[in-house]
Amino acid sequence: MYIASIDQGTTSTRCMLFDHSGAVVAVAQKEHDQIFPQPGWVEHDPAQILRRVDSVVADALKAAGATGADIAGVGITNQRETVVLWNSETGKPVGNAIVWQDVRTAELARELGGAEGADRFRKRCGLPLATYFSGPKIRWALDHWPEARRLADNGKLAVGTIDSWVAHHLTGLHITDVTNASRTMLMNIETLEWDRELCDAIGVPIEALPRIVSSSDVYGTCVGALEGVPLSGILGDQQAALFGQACTEPGEAKNTYGTGCFMLLNTGTEIVHSGSGLLTTVGYRLGDQPAVYALEGSVAIAGALIQWLRDNLGLISSAEEVEGLAHTVPDNGGVYVVPAFSGLFAPHWRDDARGVIVGLTRFANKAHIARASLEAVAFQVAEVFEAMKKDGATHLTTLKADGGMVVNELLMQFQADLIGLEVVRPKITETTALGAAYAAGLAVGFWGSVAEVRSQWAADKVWHPQMEQVRRAELLVNWEKAVERTLDWA
Repeated sequence: MYIASIDQGTTSTRCMLFDHSGAVVAVAQKEHDQIFPQPGWVEHDPAQILRRVDSVVADALKAAGATGADIAGVGITNQRETVVLWNSETGKPVGNAIVWQDVRTAELARELGGAEGADRFRKRCGLPLATYFSGPKIRWALDHWPEARRLADNGKLAVGTIDSWVAHHLTGLHITDVTNASRTMLMNIETLEWDRELCDAIGVPIEALPRIVSSSDVYGTCVGALEGVPLSGILGDQQAALFGQACTEPGEAKNTYGTGCFMLLNTGTEIVHSGSGLLTTVGYRLGDQPAVYALEGSVAIAGALIQWLRDNLGLISSAEEVEGLAHTVPDNGGVYVVPAFSGLFAPHWRDDARGVIVGLTRFANKAHIARASLEAVAFQVAEVFEAMKKDGATHLTTLKADGGMVVNELLMQFQADLIGLEVVRPKITETTALGAAYAAGLAVGFWGSVAEVRSQWAADKVWHPQMEQVRRAELLVNWEKAVERTLDWA
């Protein structure tokens, strides 16, 4: 028997099958279209996403020589704040999904903040008013899509993050888990329920929202290729990575290097409100146990910057080439890249920022830009790490790293140098899918306990800090100067 994990990410959808040891048995993956209607707008086709889900599930089962009868349970993990609106009677989407990177709600976020500013709702939902989160995206759609407003007025509108959209496709249920709900600005971070005052203030009909469930439970059974299989786990992608990295004790932290970068610190059952630009979020909730919370630092652009070098500038023909190109120079040559394509997220929260390349001279070449781009990822993570230290995470000795970019050893070494900590890559680097599998497997008894899950984690490689403090300080000062150049642009 296996556990299936459906990982619906920002750029692609995967299905992975895991055995009882947590090893990958089969994987299938397909990209989907990135739609950019206007500068700063990012959309996905919801129907295309469902076709990708069906396709990768079928392909993974075929690769393993398995059928639905061989699957004990299925978990969903997903790009979190991206929203879909659909007709609850027909299941037809109203428009494209509005992606978490989209910045069209900048003006609306400022209007909602009013005299109280970005922190107007933070105490209640754990989040600042920013383009990142789902609630204002839903409100924008209701204000600009007449069909959405008509459906809402008639009680026929369903809205949700991508987990809700996929779960509805698989089971017909309208549900979301607490981790995804905690990214909407609409859930009370203490009660773990939709907050009517928040919904009314932001302008989202509470009746259209999905039922909030735990991250690990049997919700219903699937149809299609997984017919009869229990849907038993849902986790937002970064919380899934936290769980997949076995960061189940307070004080343990991970950073995922994907399209963006996301560092999460387990704070246990304590709700910690950041004073340094970090987010308070739900880490996971297993069954009817108390929720486990986390502090999060979110970076909008990480792997997406390497895609930009490939697709927009043509400096490389594949993402894998960037490390070799960067290695042809000993340092960045004084060049810094700040990829504020969608503004700056944690710890700055500046939607007026836009990307810059600074420090250019005739000496600079494409290798320096490639190296500076990799370093930009590590610099942004270092900023988040410093914010976490200010919020009390002074005891961290190790950062667990996962995601597609951790194969880049130049990046991992530079990261260890910048933060002055060991950076550890696990044997299974795709911990997002693994975390959703663990959540699903625990709910159906495939794994017996969290302790059993923790016992399966194993390190693959460790990078130790090597850079002298003087050099580290010099680089960080220059990075801060580069960040200042991005501000007040939009």
